[in-house]
Amino acid sequence: MRALVVDHSEAGPVRFADVDEPVPSTGEALVEIRHIGLNFGELHYVDQWPAGAVHGHDAAGVVVRAASDGSGPPEGTRVAVGMAPHAWAERVAVSPASLGTVPEGVDLADAAALGIAGVTAFRVLRKRSLLARDVLITGASGGVGHFAVQLAALAGARVTALVGSPERAAGLRELGADRVLTDLAETGDRFDLVLDTVGGPLLAQAWNSLAEGGTIHLVGYSSGQETTFPSGALFGFGEPRTIATYGDMTPTGGELTDLLGLMAAGRLSAPVGLRGDWQDVGDAVQALFARKVHGKIVLDVA
Repeated sequence: MRALVVDHSEAGPVRFADVDEPVPSTGEALVEIRHIGLNFGELHYVDQWPAGAVHGHDAAGVVVRAASDGSGPPEGTRVAVGMAPHAWAERVAVSPASLGTVPEGVDLADAAALGIAGVTAFRVLRKRSLLARDVLITGASGGVGHFAVQLAALAGARVTALVGSPERAAGLRELGADRVLTDLAETGDRFDLVLDTVGGPLLAQAWNSLAEGGTIHLVGYSSGQETTFPSGALFGFGEPRTIATYGDMTPTGGELTDLLGLMAAGRLSAPVGLRGDWQDVGDAVQALFARKVHGKIVLDVA
């Protein structure tokens, strides 16, 4: 079968290859993949995976063989695959714990956009009550950012979305952002929670804008820059402020099911900024790296 595998050469980060058909264990379902969802991290930091390995974590398709131990969805079920290994192939063996059942009315391509981005935003934002809280989402035009803006607004937060340029602000107010900024210096507000996907100097700025008792959750470092805190910046009186890392790799099935339910109810939309064929993955990767895409990239598996 055909798959996208890790390529460490200059032609990379991925290439097509013929690979062996997956052989599911007794506790795995065999899923025929219809769409894959691309993420910046897994492509930009491809050196963290072995060359030749089937790559990718997010996809959507149809169960063609249920797990033989009776667990998980039956044959014919439409499913989203989230944060599972080796997902960018024509067929994948997946634990039911990494599958979410796609309800009627939800497009499989939209379901493929969830995965890492949707689950990351969901897990961070549900850590505390957001009702009438001030929340800052950095890198709000990206995949995690688009989901985070919507979910924070649904939870009753006052949402500030921070983007890199005015062009990347399009549509964020419609998704629930109360304000869209291109520079944190534009506001003197203090935030109870910051979901940061950018890192670098912006992280130090966000720390200075954090309210007493507030938390910055680090979920990405797309800037690739170092963060330097001025002398004394990490000292303060009052209720402690915190910086929390994120790296939750536990199974995503429960969160995927919750997010898909919100989609089916019309309360959450998939931020698909580019839709194409997986044969054109090279062009899609270039667009992702050049920051030309707002939201997620979803490619159809021919």
